[in-house]
Amino acid sequence: MPRFSGQELLIATHNAGKLAEFARLLEPYGVSVISAASLNLPEPEETEDSFVGNARIKAHAAAQAANMPALSDDSGIEVDALNGMPGVYTADWAETPDGRDFPMAMTRTWQELEAIDAPYPRTARFRCTLVLAWPDGSDQVYDGRIEGQVVWPMRGAEGHGYDPIFQPDGHDLTLGEMSPDEKNRISHRADAMAKFVADCFAGESA
Repeated sequence: MPRFSGQELLIATHNAGKLAEFARLLEPYGVSVISAASLNLPEPEETEDSFVGNARIKAHAAAQAANMPALSDDSGIEVDALNGMPGVYTADWAETPDGRDFPMAMTRTWQELEAIDAPYPRTARFRCTLVLAWPDGSDQVYDGRIEGQVVWPMRGAEGHGYDPIFQPDGHDLTLGEMSPDEKNRISHRADAMAKFVADCFAGESA
């Protein structure tokens, strides 16, 4: 299985929040990150109905366009009482003609739970699938998750996306109330990244 040996890794994202998380998580391994946005790479259309399918689309598009290894993720929140929705459509729930509006998406999520009088705790999880794609067309896949519940009202201005309404199991704070370092110790992305690091950087941390 190929191991990443460079000092700069292309992250196939146009999301500044995700890029910052990757930068923090990879810093101990002496790896800096660049984004697909910084290279003016187009955002491919995500046409799959699974996290791994969409992550593969993004990773391979970036790896081919830049001719270098590219790491992508597809992530989202699955709410049990909503039959796992929004899931792979997490970002779609936030789309507006003027860009993504996550407070609107979080409000919709809570309103749908209220509409069906969902019992408490309103269990949910964040899922993350990472794909490391190589220019030769091969790839490696790493899955992560964090269990918790949806809470209301929104709490915290840290993080991004649905973080202000997700309270992880065993914690009193939402992800939106946690510092970046605290979140990065427990998040779904951290879980997937730990598996990626074990595969590609084992024994190489500073």
